[in-house]
Amino acid sequence: MDFSKIIFWPVFLVSIICLLFVPSISNSLTLEEALSLAKQNLPSYKASELQIKSSEAIFHSSFSPYLPSIDASTTHQRIFTSQEELTSRTYDLTLAYTLFDGGYRKAKRNIARLNLDISTEDFKKNLLDLEYNVKVAFYNAIAKKEIEEQRKIQLKDAEKDYEVAEGRYKFGVAKLSDTLQASVRLEQARFNLVQAEGEYKKALSDLNSLIGNPLDTEEVLQGSLDIKDEYPDIDKLFFITLQRPEIKQAEDLLKISEQNKLVSRSSFFPSIYLNASYIKTGGDLSRTSFSEEKTAGLTARWNIFDLGKFYTLRSSEFDRRITVENLNDLKRQLLLNINNTYQDYITASKNLLVAKEQLKQAEHNYSQALGEYKVGKADILSLILAESLLSNSREQLVNAKLSLILSKTLLERTAGIHSLESLQD
Repeated sequence: MDFSKIIFWPVFLVSIICLLFVPSISNSLTLEEALSLAKQNLPSYKASELQIKSSEAIFHSSFSPYLPSIDASTTHQRIFTSQEELTSRTYDLTLAYTLFDGGYRKAKRNIARLNLDISTEDFKKNLLDLEYNVKVAFYNAIAKKEIEEQRKIQLKDAEKDYEVAEGRYKFGVAKLSDTLQASVRLEQARFNLVQAEGEYKKALSDLNSLIGNPLDTEEVLQGSLDIKDEYPDIDKLFFITLQRPEIKQAEDLLKISEQNKLVSRSSFFPSIYLNASYIKTGGDLSRTSFSEEKTAGLTARWNIFDLGKFYTLRSSEFDRRITVENLNDLKRQLLLNINNTYQDYITASKNLLVAKEQLKQAEHNYSQALGEYKVGKADILSLILAESLLSNSREQLVNAKLSLILSKTLLERTAGIHSLESLQD
């Protein structure tokens, strides 16, 4: 008997069962992967891509006035008179071509091209917004996870304080109120941990919504809140900010207003058209008229006076000046925003240093209070206060790290760049 075969099949079946019923391990998710998923799944981003194609199609259609137009028509008639019934069939083929229109079609084509450029810049702006929103959601989820871990440590410290208070009470060297106060702090720590777990799940849902995952998907986020806080050159930031998509869109709008002025001005010039047609007539009426007719002609149309076009031209000039002022105001706002965001980034960097130092002091304070309470030199309120301050300092450090990285992310978005590190190249 081959015992190897007897042993092999049970082991094989057990292995299959284990693979089927052992829960799958969550995949880790990096920031780059989250950004890639958002580009694939976020509806607003895909809509901006489609908008470019729509504007591109309109731009191609603006070439149509430079080509001749061809129309075909046919008419079938039955004519009844007091004496007889007649039939008529007419076939008409007409070709028309614009030779000159005062620059109207050229201005319209330029406007279509500028609208395509605006859609392209809008796509770039949506990409910057996508990156900002994903980064905020990603780092916020990491921060919520770290706060959850810190509150687990807080719970362990509260349990330790309660055990010390209970032990001293059993030995008769502490009052019952010490145990009760430590118990209240312990329950508060449990409450804080439950709340942190809920906040972390909500943060994950925000991220999942952006990257196209089901809202309850639990991903292990691979990233850190620790960054190298280097201060970029503010003058370089000012220069790059003025290259943002909004600036280029405003400049394109200024060019469109100039083209609209040319459209209004074209009404002061004549329009010249070339027309050619071929008409074939059949039926009873063809016996009394020409059965075929070929015509070609040149038509010039010039409006001598129309009061409205004078005011339309004047209005287009005001529109151009309005666009210039809007562009200047946009530059003012963007430069102010980049300056304020830069100052927030510096402030967040300094706050992080303070938070680190405060955590060191809080750890020393708690260690000192715990030691003094064990030997009866301090009361339970001092110990609970020291532990509470230590817990707040831990969370404050996490929030300071998050504030710094979000300030950096907002600075990148305001400047219109993908990363501050690119400025060092």
